[in-house]
Amino acid sequence: MVSPIVWMILGMAAVTYLPRVIPLVAFESLKLPRFLERVLKNVPYAVLGALIFPGVFLVQSGALYGLAGAVIAFLLSYMGMSVIIVVSGTIAVLAAAGFMLSL
Repeated sequence: MVSPIVWMILGMAAVTYLPRVIPLVAFESLKLPRFLERVLKNVPYAVLGALIFPGVFLVQSGALYGLAGAVIAFLLSYMGMSVIIVVSGTIAVLAAAGFMLSL
C-alpha cells in the first residue's frame, strides 16, 4: 500500500506540471505577434522586481543594504542578464560586501 504522503507528492507534482504543459502543447503552433513576444520576454524581470521591492526596505541589516541590492539587481537586469544571473550576482556581491564590512 502506498503512503498518503506519496499520493500527496504525486498530486502536487500533477497540479504543478499540468498547468504548465497543457498550454505548451495546446498553443505549440500559435505564432504570437512580435510586440507581444517582446512584452512577455520582460515578465520574469517584472515579477522579480515585484518580489524584491518590498524586501528592499525591510532588510534587517538596514535599508541602505537593501537599496544596494536593488541597484545591483537593476543593473544586472538592465544589462540583459538572465533572472538566475541577476539573483545569483546580487547575492554574491552583497555577500562579499557583508564579508568585507565585517573585517
